[in-house]
Amino acid sequence: MTTLLANYVNDQWVNGTGQGIVLKNPISGEELVRVDSTGLDLAAAFKHARDIGRSQLSLLNYQSRASLLKQIIGVLNENKEKYYEISEKNSGTVKNDSAVDVEGGIFTLGYYAKLGDSLGTNNFLLDDSQVSLAKDQSFASQHLYVPLPGVALFINAFNFPTWGFLEKMGPAILSGVPVIVKPASSTAWLTHEIVKDIISAKILPAGALSLICGSSAGLLDHLEPFDMVSFTGSAQTAKLIRSHSAITESSVRINIEADSLNSAWLMADVKADDVIFDLFIKEVCREMTVKSGQKCTAIRRIFVPEHLFEQVSTALSARLAKTVVGNPSNPSVRMGSLVSIEQKHSVLKGIQDLSAVAEILFDANQSPFVDANLDSCCVAPVLFGIKNAELADSVKEVHELEVFGPVATLIAYRDSAQAQELIARGQGSLVVSLYGDQHESLVAATLSVAAMHGRVHIISSETLSQTGHGNVMPQTIHGGPGRSGGGEELGGIRALYFYHRKVGVQAHPNLLNHL
Repeated sequence: MTTLLANYVNDQWVNGTGQGIVLKNPISGEELVRVDSTGLDLAAAFKHARDIGRSQLSLLNYQSRASLLKQIIGVLNENKEKYYEISEKNSGTVKNDSAVDVEGGIFTLGYYAKLGDSLGTNNFLLDDSQVSLAKDQSFASQHLYVPLPGVALFINAFNFPTWGFLEKMGPAILSGVPVIVKPASSTAWLTHEIVKDIISAKILPAGALSLICGSSAGLLDHLEPFDMVSFTGSAQTAKLIRSHSAITESSVRINIEADSLNSAWLMADVKADDVIFDLFIKEVCREMTVKSGQKCTAIRRIFVPEHLFEQVSTALSARLAKTVVGNPSNPSVRMGSLVSIEQKHSVLKGIQDLSAVAEILFDANQSPFVDANLDSCCVAPVLFGIKNAELADSVKEVHELEVFGPVATLIAYRDSAQAQELIARGQGSLVVSLYGDQHESLVAATLSVAAMHGRVHIISSETLSQTGHGNVMPQTIHGGPGRSGGGEELGGIRALYFYHRKVGVQAHPNLLNHL
């Protein structure tokens, strides 16, 4: 029988009492490890993190906690190759795609370590300046942010087992808030290994970091008013979390990043022989294929002027045809598999549903996969198209159904007003990319869709380098309104505010000056 991965609670490694969920290699079907959280004393685990972890972290200041993050980075860098191997076996990703997760997580942790250094030896943050409340200037108000005296629960998605919790853990630990990590079961092995390495290095104080692998049942029942929960995953699960009494009655702070139908918008003034046209084609294809399209920020809808539809379709299809799909251990492969057979079934079902309302422009799934048979979890890129702008007005499904894989829909628009209206049908997304060279039209387009997104990514031919449509950078907020969850992560120091409470202190200015 495969190894059962232990949970880390109460500063001890504890096995679940059940048989566990089996994690499999998505290429070969080989059983890898098992995860299980049955029988854990969750009440004790939360109490230990909240009482011991919080008290230990509160003894440190921002600079001291930043030092902890730096030490963690050192441990992660020492073990990176092991993480890449686990990612290949468990997630089916090629090394370049694993780097988005592993290197991205380490980079983000490093960013917050540097930020912590700049915050000095305080244990709270000042907000703005004093405001006088009395005519004689003897009474004033000062707002500050103080760390919440609770625990942060992270419920993460399967697609980023490293970055998904490190980008949350960095701001939380820096804020002095202990964390309990609940990774998605299907890819929990990598998260488990990273946590094990951190714990083995004895960097963090007691109670600061806990890990629960397996079912999430009962986790929310143990949240208290000053706790926080951050969730990344489906809109359906997000709805269940929002309806829990901890949220509705105890006002537990919550951050949600849910499903999102992100867009790329090619401006009408672009020509097929422009540099910006080529940049657009490359980025769309990259977003469809990196991590096999299993990214919450991946481009799902591609909006192009009607007169360029055929040229864009031809260019995208030609580039996608060069994508070698198969076993990530083969050096010729550029795109691996989906993470599980369940995910494959979901993607194939989504492809079938979209084919009822949109034309298939490109589908490489009839070609053999490299070193992977039909029973593997591989799915090749599929490009759908709606080439008639008038028809685009009536098709709803492409704005409602997100196929979480290497799938996107090319949609023709007749003018900017229609493009804006069609993008808005996504009901809120994490990111939209605009491609063009005329500043006036780019600015107008930005302002027309900004409120519907967490981030607007603008590319012109004068942009010599860029971070990429789907790359989440710690300097910029990550999240989006409406369907995408209404949450907000990262964004520099803004990430710390989730773990702090803003409070107004009213006193004599001399006393406030001591703050």
